[in-house]
Amino acid sequence: MKSATDTIQQALSGAGLNQRTAPSEHGAPLNGAARGIGTLHDNTDGTPIGPAAPVEPAHSGEFITRSFTNNAGTRTYKLYVPGSYSDDVGDPVPTVVMLHGCTQSPDDFAAGTRMNALAEQHGFLVVYPAQAANANGSKCWNWFRSEDQTRDRGEPSLIAGITREIASNYRVDERRIFVAGLSAGAAMAVILGATHPELYAAVGAHSGLPYGAAHDIPSAFDAMKGAGALASIPNLRAAPMARLPQAEHRVPTIVFHGDRDPTVDARNGAAITEQAAVGRPDEPHLRANVHEGTASGGRTYSRTVYTDAANQPVVEQWVLHGAGHAWSGGSPNGSFTDACGPDASAEMIRFFYSQQRAGTA
Repeated sequence: MKSATDTIQQALSGAGLNQRTAPSEHGAPLNGAARGIGTLHDNTDGTPIGPAAPVEPAHSGEFITRSFTNNAGTRTYKLYVPGSYSDDVGDPVPTVVMLHGCTQSPDDFAAGTRMNALAEQHGFLVVYPAQAANANGSKCWNWFRSEDQTRDRGEPSLIAGITREIASNYRVDERRIFVAGLSAGAAMAVILGATHPELYAAVGAHSGLPYGAAHDIPSAFDAMKGAGALASIPNLRAAPMARLPQAEHRVPTIVFHGDRDPTVDARNGAAITEQAAVGRPDEPHLRANVHEGTASGGRTYSRTVYTDAANQPVVEQWVLHGAGHAWSGGSPNGSFTDACGPDASAEMIRFFYSQQRAGTA
């Protein structure tokens, strides 16, 4: 008889997640052509973002495999170090933590998102934690388990530990550490933003779920279907994690979600956006500006930018019209990608670089 955990693993991998076999760990290209991100400042007035031009990767850097262990267990991870990086000279560099989706691997996710090519272009480190098969048979991050939604416990502690290990071993700008993910990885990225806001300066969530959307297997199914339970999820002001002293500010977040996603209902993307826009009771409401556009690959989208009183972008929501459960603008060399665009990787880096966080993490 199958266990409940086996059941949800099959559902998470089977509900549209096994449409394409992921490239092998050793055979996937690590650097495809990437799209440029243009200016590193946002068009907060709603004007269109210029079409992204293909960028050929510069001299290849290193893609290193390592592992990290703490009380919650052990996870391997891959680290991409661009060719421009030096331990001895230059300013500290930003770091992007990338969390793959179900059935994926770091190599597959790197190939599909082209994030390593963007790292070569802009000089940041990229970290790809790998979910262990013995922790989830479909290699999904366990976003739906209460024990993996808490600071200093479970998978959040492992990913945060990997991040801190990189920051201590490399010349990292600790004010510019970001976390992003796809599907289950996006849900875990949102959890990390909620539980470790002093560590991650911004979050990127593609086809994911909001913090607190599920606490067990039945509620995970409901949340993925966009069931009414989403209306009652806690916002970050009311959630237990928000009582941490470090959580007394909004965590800048950029959200991508296809409005035809058959695996994770698009209402989840709207819920992530709503959570991210909530601040302290004494903070003014954010102002929203909506732009409709068409990517160079033909995909139409609605982009809403939420800015604060200083006109600083705090939250972006991209609704991808007609898109399913796939990384927007990704490479066919990786699994679960949609080449029609817009380029989610490039837009995430643009959004991350636009953040101006004072002090050090």
